[in-house]
Amino acid sequence: MSVQSSLLDSVRIILVGTSHPGNIGGVARAMKNMGLKDLWLVAPRAQFPHPEAEFRSSGATDILENTQVAEQLEDALSGCTLVAGTSARSRHIPWPLLNPRELAGRLHEELEQPQHKVALVFGREDRGLSNEELHLCHLHVNIPTNPDFSSLNLAAAVQVLSYELRMSVLEHQGQTGQVADQPFGTQWDAPLADSQALQRFFEHLETTLIDIDFHDPDNPRQLMSRLRRLYLRARPDTTEINMLRGILTSTQKVAGTKK
Repeated sequence: MSVQSSLLDSVRIILVGTSHPGNIGGVARAMKNMGLKDLWLVAPRAQFPHPEAEFRSSGATDILENTQVAEQLEDALSGCTLVAGTSARSRHIPWPLLNPRELAGRLHEELEQPQHKVALVFGREDRGLSNEELHLCHLHVNIPTNPDFSSLNLAAAVQVLSYELRMSVLEHQGQTGQVADQPFGTQWDAPLADSQALQRFFEHLETTLIDIDFHDPDNPRQLMSRLRRLYLRARPDTTEINMLRGILTSTQKVAGTKK
C-alpha cells in the first residue's frame, strides 16, 4: 500500500441528518474520485440503503455497501483523534476556524502520525450542524463561497475538502518516504485521546463542576463550551485524560458527592 493510500484510508467522512438519499450517492462518488473510502451516516432522514443513492453514486457502490449508520454523532466519531466540522455561520464563541486548504495541511500533519484517524463532519442540507455537534469538533472549516450565492451542494462541499486533502497528501508524498512517528517533535509516550474518551471526560467535568457549585446548568454562561474549546485546543493524550479524570474523582470525594 502506498503512503498516499494509507493516509487517505485514515480519513472518515460523516454526514449528519442527510435528507436526500441522492446526496449520499453524490458524496460517495466525490469520495471515490479523491481516494477516500470511509463513509458514516448519522440519523439519515430517509431510509438507507436507497436506490437513489446508488444511482447518484455513478459506480461508487463499494463505498455505499460499506457505509456505517449511527444514531448519534458521538458514535460515528469513535476512534477519531482529530475532528473538523463544516460551519457556515458565525458563533457566539470563537473557535479555531480554517479554510479548506489550511485544514488539509492541518489534517495531513495528523494523518502522518501512526494510528491517528481524522473525521470531516458535514451537517444537514438545510441548516448544517448544531452548536452541540460543532462542540464535538476540534476545528471548524468554512468554504469561502461567493457571499451573494453561498449555498453549496453537500457532495460539492465534500469534493472541495477531499480534493484539498488529496492534494496536500500528494504534495508531501515526494518529500517524505515514511510515516512520521514524532507528533510533537519528539517520541511521545501515549496516544492522543479519541473523541469517546474526550466526551466521557467532558461529561465527568460537567458533573463535577455542578457538584462543587461552580457550574449552574440553568445559567451556563457558555462555561462548558469554553472549557471544551480549551481542552480540544490542548489535544490531551490518554494518560493526561486519565489524570484529569482522577483529579475530578478526588474532587468529588472531597466534596462529599462520590463515595
